[in-house]
Amino acid sequence: MPSGLDTPQGAAELAESLLPPLGNRWLHTQAVAARAGEVAPAVSKEDRDLLVAAAWLHDIGYAPELRDTGFHPLDGARYLETLGAPSRLVRLVAHHSGAVYEAEQRDLSAELAVYEREDSPVLDALICADMTTGPAGQSFDFDQRIDEILKRYEPGSEVHNAISKARPYLGGAVERTLARLSDQPR
Repeated sequence: MPSGLDTPQGAAELAESLLPPLGNRWLHTQAVAARAGEVAPAVSKEDRDLLVAAAWLHDIGYAPELRDTGFHPLDGARYLETLGAPSRLVRLVAHHSGAVYEAEQRDLSAELAVYEREDSPVLDALICADMTTGPAGQSFDFDQRIDEILKRYEPGSEVHNAISKARPYLGGAVERTLARLSDQPR
């Protein structure tokens, strides 16, 4: 097991052990981690490493060997829990990018609710990093990213429905993060 899963290095090592075979998902993960580093000044200094670690690990639930429910935030959180990862890291992965909306679509709300969602600048910044990074690591603005997801997933699918419902919540997280960044001294 990589050391210090709540550190960017330990999280990156774990992600690299699972995600490269997934091609674009690995490119996306690397770019989300880089973007998290860019938006890290929006969170407290104590939380910056945790933010970047969560970015590295946010999509590990897509790794085929971790698939249980087929809902990647939940599968990733459960896996991290088995490794003894810190609770906050597990919860950030479980709730990244409006997971509660997709859990509802998949009838997995009770399973996700085991992991308490923290409404914080860290979760906002994780959402911002994910929701401004395309599926192959492209830099997108929020609306481009949402539009891309809605085009990629068929209308009526769990993801399409969830992202449609989550759009205001996700947009708010991105806006709050960008506002916090603009408040930082240069």
